[in-house]
Amino acid sequence: MILGQERAVDQFASAWASRKLHHAWLLAGPKGVGKAAFALAAARRVLAEAAGPAFDLPGLATADDHPMVKLVAAGSHPDMRWLERLPREKADGLARNISVAQVRDLGDFLNLTPALSPWRVAVIDTVDELEASGANALLKMLEEPPPNCLFLLVSHAPGRLLPTIRSRCRRLDFSELADDAMTSILESQAPALSAGERRRIIAMSGGSAGRALAFAELGLAKLEDAALAILRQGDPTNARRSDLALELGKKAAADRYAAFLDLAPSLIAREARKLDGAPRERALDAYAKARELAVIAPRLSLDPAATVFQIGGILAEVAQAPSLKR
Repeated sequence: MILGQERAVDQFASAWASRKLHHAWLLAGPKGVGKAAFALAAARRVLAEAAGPAFDLPGLATADDHPMVKLVAAGSHPDMRWLERLPREKADGLARNISVAQVRDLGDFLNLTPALSPWRVAVIDTVDELEASGANALLKMLEEPPPNCLFLLVSHAPGRLLPTIRSRCRRLDFSELADDAMTSILESQAPALSAGERRRIIAMSGGSAGRALAFAELGLAKLEDAALAILRQGDPTNARRSDLALELGKKAAADRYAAFLDLAPSLIAREARKLDGAPRERALDAYAKARELAVIAPRLSLDPAATVFQIGGILAEVAQAPSLKR
């Protein structure tokens, strides 16, 4: 079940039920709101229903014991490919991009005859992370798709994609999740949290269940407090941002650093809502700068400590804005 995204589910399920299915779907929206989960559910539904045995379930639902669903769960369905960044060969972490070689392998897959189903499914998670040459290779596939082939392209920033890729896709928009959906997800997947902890995490997470679960796992309340202190009180001596940089620049803090990159822009956005006029404009400018840095830092492998220190400076800029409505 894809909580909070019923409209997207209904649009795709209706198109599939009528078999008037566009060959490429752009799943667009903020990070952590269920786009990849939707892609997986859609792939299961298409491959299972097309191959049989038949079943009667609503939306994108499938039975866990269906043979096609089992193959998808095991990552071994011969008519499905899932492209994502691969682990680095000589270092920790993931590659910066999805390589053109991966996209070309996908092209080879699409030239094969389907094995178990009349349909084939290709998921790219995320299409934002394609190398430039990979994006061009994908475009050729979208321009001349094989019959009965479904592309599901996950995107956190669709505006940055090639316009020619966007124009060949049907777009499904995924919105930030409402608090009731966030509560249900946290109750299910992080049951040890108290009601108060859930409320605080939901407030921090900007409608992103993925972000909320990461915050819950990493215990980021203290990190939020440190960031809010800079955001509201400033950092005239650089001591606060230096402490943050020292803490998050350690190799063992990689997950907390990644979560901080998600957290900082959302905190600025939350504070911006409490401002008016020029102070609000300054806070929104800081939000744009923090978001841009949070996006490019992992892609360019920027030094974590230096990145955190720079974001701390952006947070401090907001503290100069008067008239916060506490």
